[in-house]
Amino acid sequence: MNVTQGLKRLLIGRKLESSKLGQTLLPKRIALPVFASDALSSVAYAPDEILVTLSLAGAAGYAFSWKIGIAVACVMLVVVMSYRQTVHAYPSGGGDYEVATANLGPNAGLVVASALLVDYLLTVAVSVSSGIQNAEAMIPALNGHEGLAAAGVIVVLTGLNLRGTRESGTFFAIPVYAFMVSVGAMVIWGLVRIFVLGEPLRAPTAGLVVQGEPKYSSLMGLAMVALLARTFSSGCAALTGVEAISNGVPSFREPKSRNAAATLALLGGIAVSMLMGIIVLSRVTGVQMFDSMGGGSRIIGPNGHPLTSQTTVVGQLARTVFFDTFRPGFYIMIICTMVILFLAANTAFNGFPVLGSILAKDGFLPRQLHTRGDRLAYSNGIITLAVGAAVLVLVFNASVTALIQLYVVGVFISFTVSQTGMLRHWTRRLRVDVRAPREQRRSWQRSRVINGIGLVMTGVVLIIILISKFVHGAYLALLAMAAIFALMKAIHRHYHKVHAELELSDASDRALPSRVHAVVMVADLNKPTMRALQFAKATVPTFLEAVTVDVDPDDTEKVLSTWQEEEVDVPIKVIASPYREITNPFIEHIRRIRSENPRDMVEVFIPEYVVGHWWEQLLHNQTGVVIRARLHLMPGVLISTVPYQLSSSRYAERRWRRNDPRSWRDSRRPCGCGGQGWPGRPREE
Repeated sequence: MNVTQGLKRLLIGRKLESSKLGQTLLPKRIALPVFASDALSSVAYAPDEILVTLSLAGAAGYAFSWKIGIAVACVMLVVVMSYRQTVHAYPSGGGDYEVATANLGPNAGLVVASALLVDYLLTVAVSVSSGIQNAEAMIPALNGHEGLAAAGVIVVLTGLNLRGTRESGTFFAIPVYAFMVSVGAMVIWGLVRIFVLGEPLRAPTAGLVVQGEPKYSSLMGLAMVALLARTFSSGCAALTGVEAISNGVPSFREPKSRNAAATLALLGGIAVSMLMGIIVLSRVTGVQMFDSMGGGSRIIGPNGHPLTSQTTVVGQLARTVFFDTFRPGFYIMIICTMVILFLAANTAFNGFPVLGSILAKDGFLPRQLHTRGDRLAYSNGIITLAVGAAVLVLVFNASVTALIQLYVVGVFISFTVSQTGMLRHWTRRLRVDVRAPREQRRSWQRSRVINGIGLVMTGVVLIIILISKFVHGAYLALLAMAAIFALMKAIHRHYHKVHAELELSDASDRALPSRVHAVVMVADLNKPTMRALQFAKATVPTFLEAVTVDVDPDDTEKVLSTWQEEEVDVPIKVIASPYREITNPFIEHIRRIRSENPRDMVEVFIPEYVVGHWWEQLLHNQTGVVIRARLHLMPGVLISTVPYQLSSSRYAERRWRRNDPRSWRDSRRPCGCGGQGWPGRPREE
């Protein structure tokens, strides 16, 4: 094993056989942190976005925070109930994509898929960026370097996920549960201190002057309606990640659908409780935020100057509740929040590769995304997601406020289309299975009502988001979705065209060539050339000739003289090359053979030196590489590369044996040929 392989095994672990796939399935206690970490972590930044947007109306706007929170919580509960129907109806893991494709057609499925792919990219970018912002409350040195720090975190998460779902899930479970306990302890202890012990807890920003935009100051009219709509759409970021469980049903242990539905119910209850607890506690402690990106609002500090930086809602609450009485609690809360936001990206690292694999299987993404890697994880999908997310955090410098504007629109497009598909699914079941048991039909009717309510609510939210966030960045997300949609259609057309070209059509596809014309490329009469000639004769072609290109008359004369001296029983043809080229005259000769006898097959034998070092490869075989590339474009031509191992090739052989000793042992097993196999067997291309 060389250094590269050793480092790879150290980072992602030993290879796993396909038979071990069942051992990677998740119990509910592990599935909750794996698939719900995104939705649970959203409660760490959704309150920030609510208060930041309400700050545009000044301090009076914060009075609407708990009302917006209730509205968001209601939508979340309905969406969770709706997706419980989805995991029972479509347990194969396609989620929204499968629902839309099966009930609304392939184009609707691709709309959902493009929205989800963009959403998963933004999930990683937003979650990691928010984690970096929370970390700044404890590590001020991160200020100004957020983008690079976020990209570094993405690299670490990529390595962890390449180790496999089960192993990464076990690693992530402790921080996720620690975050739940920390938030619950902070909210309960804070409310107890205020309402039971009567302590006047006030946030660091409480009482400071908030200056909003003048058009929102009256809290009346269409401007205020628009502001509340925009606030509601920002708060709906708390719903991101709810759909991930429906995409990951195959990763659950049996019974898969029941375990996935139970995990969804736990997710909904915990997330709503945490969200409302943080919003209520921030309201009673006077937490205030301002728009640091758009400049629409600002907070005047005690020195009379506007604040230039701010701490997140969770950071302010942790300081208010714990810093004076139990300082370790403050650090625990900040660390848990920071870690959960980093790990929230794990939801996307599980959802994106699975969805990419399904799309690749259906021919809408490159086939490489369909296969599993060494650790039975979809490695190519994980790496693709990581690269895209790293680019986003570097471009936007890990700004949550900038990224969040692109975020929610994709989520609710998938929600709305999926609910439409589920509504049609239950309607069709009720219409077709008229003889189903009464209890079964009542269950379908209840599911249809739930999905109908979900469709109405998510549709209304989608309209609000499109109206309120379009000019603030949502249009960029829509453009990205349109580009991915067009790309997937183009990939599918390509695969369909290739499949049509390769499909057997008539008897001519099985017809044997009339004759086989073998051509051996000769540069000099030496051991590699003689081996190529012997292999060519062993194929018993109809015609066999050797061809050399006359680049240098002296060299050509030497080859012909040696040919006669060795009494080679294969005729050799000399091709003139007035411009001292090798490739074009040789290619034209092969093309002439093909044009004179279109039903003949031409097999070209090219000797190749096998060397042991990369720098030796630069010194040999370059003409052969070019000729092979040109001949690949010519129908009716078969290229056989005949390798000849130079002495330095033993170094490459040793490296190969070190890298994969099992393959070396397998290669030494009996081949069924009595040990008389040909060394250096030619490669047909």
